[in-house]
Amino acid sequence: MKLPSFIKNNTVLKITSLNSAVIVVRLVISLIVQHFLALIVKEAGIAKVGQLRNVLAMLTSFTTLGVFSGIVKYVSQYKTDQPTLQKLFSTSAVFALFGSVVSAMVLFIGADYFALKLLDDIGLSFLFKIIALTVPFIAIQRIFYAVINGLSDYKKYAKIELISYILAILVLLFGLFNYNITGVLVAIALSPIIQLIVLLLIFGDVLKEYVHFKELKFDLSFKNQLLAFTLMSFVSTILLNYVELDIRTVIKNKISVDEAGYWTAINFISKNYMVFSTGLFTLYVLPRFAAINNQVDFTKEVFHIYKTILPIFAIGMLLIYWFRDYIIQIIYPEFTGMSPLFKWQLLGDFIRLCSLVIAHQFLAKRMVKSFVITEILSLASFYILSLILIKYYSTEGVVMAHFFRYILYFVVVFVPVVFYFKKFKK
Repeated sequence: MKLPSFIKNNTVLKITSLNSAVIVVRLVISLIVQHFLALIVKEAGIAKVGQLRNVLAMLTSFTTLGVFSGIVKYVSQYKTDQPTLQKLFSTSAVFALFGSVVSAMVLFIGADYFALKLLDDIGLSFLFKIIALTVPFIAIQRIFYAVINGLSDYKKYAKIELISYILAILVLLFGLFNYNITGVLVAIALSPIIQLIVLLLIFGDVLKEYVHFKELKFDLSFKNQLLAFTLMSFVSTILLNYVELDIRTVIKNKISVDEAGYWTAINFISKNYMVFSTGLFTLYVLPRFAAINNQVDFTKEVFHIYKTILPIFAIGMLLIYWFRDYIIQIIYPEFTGMSPLFKWQLLGDFIRLCSLVIAHQFLAKRMVKSFVITEILSLASFYILSLILIKYYSTEGVVMAHFFRYILYFVVVFVPVVFYFKKFKK
């Protein structure tokens, strides 16, 4: 299918449109799956799915010690410099080996604890042992995905995303209809293996051109550059998912497991439409910002991204809000209690999108201190406001905290970026 000329001449729209086509297909499939989940496993099952996805998100970062954004940055920067790339991949492999071994040991030894603490069922301890065995696949898949993003190969990225998602969903549906919630959780645990297999089938030949596997060795020459991204990933991914795990537990204990299911459901909807921006950030924004070294070009690029994608997101979010009751009836027929959560979640996500465009400059320029301070401030404000507002507004207080958090975050991300360019100019 040929793209219209106005899209073909705009890289942001080109990536967004191709990525959007994939995500629309994913979204339709996902909505059907969520409908079956809501009918079969109910609110409590949805909450368990949310807990497990948070665990996998934390592992996605920790198994590689959070070097994903670093690999994206340096692959885009040194894509024609094979010796430097080999040092990058060797150091990344050492990081991944260490992260994978530690993660697997902790999960395997602490399987009973995690099953009881996170899923309220010690009988599911075998699930964490399965995840422990999939840890190396998670690490390898994460590094290879970073290479795809660093090369801005958005066509192959879209193909991998779609095929791996469909296969993972088929496994999940098989688990759901045959083994209920246990089958669903096992399918989610196995999904990284499916993603890696698809990635290798589609992108394997290109990987061989850039990653000379036989030449990988114990080389830590890139450790200082990558450790900065390790710290940033720890704050943005591991702490974020830990906070979400804890808040879901607070909702379950202080209100009800049904309310925990409602909050998980609204987060699921949020993550599905926010995925539209994920490919744009890693395939375009991060490599583009890495190449910009003055405030004029940076400001021009930010406004170019804003005027291209913000109207699209604004219209989409308004449609979601107007048709929220229909969305609930279609996807979560018995989750009527989640309707009041839409307003605050959508408002917060729109401001979040505006903030993240600017905040990607921290990753592009390795502004570790700025990134860590702003992320910790954002997470701390979300956690504290959630605990306060939940007393007065129940689960709605958590999404209100989400909205207020990103207002604060949007304000504070400006300052470090302005100071960076002033310092660079000097």
